[in-house]
Amino acid sequence: MIDGGLAMIITVGLFAWFYQRVDTGTSPTVEVMPFLAGGADLYWMYWLCQAFGWSALLWAWITVMLGLTRSSRPKPWLPLSPTRIEKLHRTTSLTTIGLMFAHAFMFFAEEVRGNAEGLGWAGRTWHAFANAFVPGAYPSGTGVIAILIGLLAFYLAIPLGLAYYARRSVGAKTWRVLHSTIIVVYVLSVWHTLLYGTNVWYDGWFRTTVWLLQLPVAALLITRILSPAHRPSSRPIDQAGRWIARIAVTATIVTILVVAASGNDGGRTRGVDGAGLNVTPGMVWTGLALFAVAATLAVYRAHNLTRRRPDPADRDDAEPDKAAIS
Repeated sequence: MIDGGLAMIITVGLFAWFYQRVDTGTSPTVEVMPFLAGGADLYWMYWLCQAFGWSALLWAWITVMLGLTRSSRPKPWLPLSPTRIEKLHRTTSLTTIGLMFAHAFMFFAEEVRGNAEGLGWAGRTWHAFANAFVPGAYPSGTGVIAILIGLLAFYLAIPLGLAYYARRSVGAKTWRVLHSTIIVVYVLSVWHTLLYGTNVWYDGWFRTTVWLLQLPVAALLITRILSPAHRPSSRPIDQAGRWIARIAVTATIVTILVVAASGNDGGRTRGVDGAGLNVTPGMVWTGLALFAVAATLAVYRAHNLTRRRPDPADRDDAEPDKAAIS
């Protein structure tokens, strides 16, 4: 309740900020959607939707940082114990999913209110539901990609995040492999926000800050790969996989630095109207299919290794590195 209450307080503060900026005409969003000018009262559900979205991204950042810290070798200088970090990680994960749903629901509510022409209540509700909750249904503009990847992040977050509560049924190692893929959800969430966020339509300190905040996530991710809390498997295929992951994360860090310095992240550019999309829905769906195949193969292999247990590091009950803990 404390975590959720704090999230609501921050959401209300963001809502007030967005409302004030639109009301005074200082929000860049008004440049993109001029019909919003002077409509702070009319479109209040849209600004609340945006506030929930930014709170969700903040909580996603917090829970990812906690999760990567917990899954790495314990550091003696950390002020919190691994048990406390894990509990906070679970709590913030649930809050994040709740904020993501509230974000989508307020967009749905605004769509019901705003799409009144020529439609009855049933038609308006269905049209709004499709736009807000059906991946790929939103028909126009940046939302063709932004809302698609946002919904994919939401729907992936539910099973991958809540898999913790099924760990005894599926096995600890299988659960760890499945849950580790949730980093993709975070990547999609950041991408969605930078494409469609109210305060990052154009270059500026806010968008640059969002990018720079990804550096500690990338640093913790590479730390997690180099020194996991559980003993890694000594199998050649697993060692090769870890090297591929290290190279990918290093490339990600370089990309983040370049994007933050240049400001070219695929979002809107001031003074440029109707710019084409660099990514198509087909690319997104193809990426999702590849991700699903890779995750399925990884989980299947972890499950088989758990049953055979030829390598001590593959055991479900393998302890974290005791030397690192001491």
